[in-house]
Amino acid sequence: MTEAEVKALLIQTNALMHGHFLLTSGLHSPHYVEKFNVLQHPCYTQQLCAAMAEKFKDKKIDTVVGPVTGGILLAHETGKALGTRAIFTEREGGKMTFRRGFTLEKGERVLIVEDIVTTGGSIKEVIDVVREFGGIPVAVSMLVDRSNGRVNFGDVPCTALLHMDVEVYKPEECPLCHEGVPLTKRGRTGK
Repeated sequence: MTEAEVKALLIQTNALMHGHFLLTSGLHSPHYVEKFNVLQHPCYTQQLCAAMAEKFKDKKIDTVVGPVTGGILLAHETGKALGTRAIFTEREGGKMTFRRGFTLEKGERVLIVEDIVTTGGSIKEVIDVVREFGGIPVAVSMLVDRSNGRVNFGDVPCTALLHMDVEVYKPEECPLCHEGVPLTKRGRTGK
């Protein structure tokens, strides 16, 4: 899939939203990507994950790992497309880790997948978990890179199906607030 096709699918499913949003970080933005508006459709999730997997079909991936919650769906479908196992990380005591009996063999080649990345903090934690369990993080594949390519995972290369440069504002500097545009808490289309 091309970036234009991915963007069109996100618009078609109302996953790419425009308005005035309060982000998890406390910042405000005129754009929000509500991943579950597209991921609720298995056929679209399959198409997106097949596109993610295509980039890594020759990289000898053993396992696909995604962080809970949206990363679970992406890991499962990307793993299916690659013919590999798919597992996920969760937070336990505030720290990202494997649970539910998930583990990696030493030297296991891992593709890490994520839905929406802005700062990459969660992915950096997943990379650390993969290494802690003896795995080799081969690459990171993202559905949407909201940093427009500024996110960096050190020696682990990353790709995204869609790159966006999304404006964010401190609440006191937000032009949307100054214009009186109603604020929507992230991902909710209601007030």
